[in-house]
Amino acid sequence: MKPATVGIIGFGTVGSGVAKLLLERGGSIRRKTGLDIRLKTICDLDITTPRGLDIPPGVLTTDLNRILDDDEISVAVELIGGIVAAKDVMLKLLAAGKDVVTANKALLAECGPELFAAAHEQGRTLAFEASVGGGIPVLASLANGYLANDIRSIVGIVNGTCNYILTKMTTERRDYASCLREAQEKGFAEADPALDVGGGDSAHKLAILGWLGFAADFRFDDIYVEGITDLDVVDFRHASELGYTIKMLAIGKQSDGELELRVHPALLPSEHQLAKISGAYNAIWIDGDAVGDTMLYGQGAGQMPTASAVVADVIDMLMGRAGITFERLKLYPGTTQRRSVKPIEDVETEFYVRFQAKDSPGVLAEVSRILADNDISIASVRQTGMGQQTVPIVMLTHRAREGNLRDALERINRLDCIKGPSRFIRVES
Repeated sequence: MKPATVGIIGFGTVGSGVAKLLLERGGSIRRKTGLDIRLKTICDLDITTPRGLDIPPGVLTTDLNRILDDDEISVAVELIGGIVAAKDVMLKLLAAGKDVVTANKALLAECGPELFAAAHEQGRTLAFEASVGGGIPVLASLANGYLANDIRSIVGIVNGTCNYILTKMTTERRDYASCLREAQEKGFAEADPALDVGGGDSAHKLAILGWLGFAADFRFDDIYVEGITDLDVVDFRHASELGYTIKMLAIGKQSDGELELRVHPALLPSEHQLAKISGAYNAIWIDGDAVGDTMLYGQGAGQMPTASAVVADVIDMLMGRAGITFERLKLYPGTTQRRSVKPIEDVETEFYVRFQAKDSPGVLAEVSRILADNDISIASVRQTGMGQQTVPIVMLTHRAREGNLRDALERINRLDCIKGPSRFIRVES
């Protein structure tokens, strides 16, 4: 049997995990697939730092041309991360006639259409299961398992850092800053966590989920993004008392030909399965018109779960399945319908709203009047701390347009009886 030859570009955490699986699981893969996969070359700027692996002589190199110019290497795995350098490397690999496997969600989200088009023009294939959900096979499910469905919505917890922090804030009633520090100490958050806690990482993943799930062409910049840094621990207590749990969600919905694509914290009913996902785990809830509601759950990041997804793509590539799927998906420009994305101001949902108000007669009536003027109906009201100078007023609204709520809150915040800016969190029920 002629070996199938593979090269890796990027020998960091995930790259070393991929190398470990290819070097140590060759026999198991051969028994399951009939493939004899040979890891021929690993390219990285740093080939001296120990990775805890027994790498055969001659495999490591700092010269990318060792992969580009090697006709035996049919599949290249790009794992260098980032956008500019990774994009350049990927285009070179495609031009050199290599099929490419990547886990680079940021690159795909921001440059995907260009890269998909380049792959198509070269007659090559891009596979990217590991870019969303780590070891959770969500992209394979959307690309193959749910083909008979019109996907109505995709709602996911797709960032382990955010979920770890919000789990701690929920269960221990600790503030954001202390929970972030713990996440960093335990390795669940980067030293610079901005991409995670600011929502950018979740938005990258939502873009990819939206392309596959809705077979739609849209701009990444049209995704609304809001992070978790301004969440106040007091709202976690109120949410719990109301029967809700606060989670960071990536939300994609389609109706009447229009898309909603948004990333933000939201209140979920505490009995919902997504509300029960704790720690650094990920889960994606998919609603198809035929299959109904389904949920995929697992480790959404980490060396070996991500490496598992990468190697699965390598196997799919070498067996010929990935190429068929990539061509059928038609992700490159001009092959899918361009869809408008609803501005966040036009999105309709329920809302949790908290005011800090003077404890005096007429306050609630004045707030209610302004809400009513903006077509916002109140579902429930809670007022605690009676007898103090200021008291919190917590409301849940019925379904309303977000632009109307923002206009109402702007007026409410100018009232003399309101002390400090009001807070609102969207509700996904």
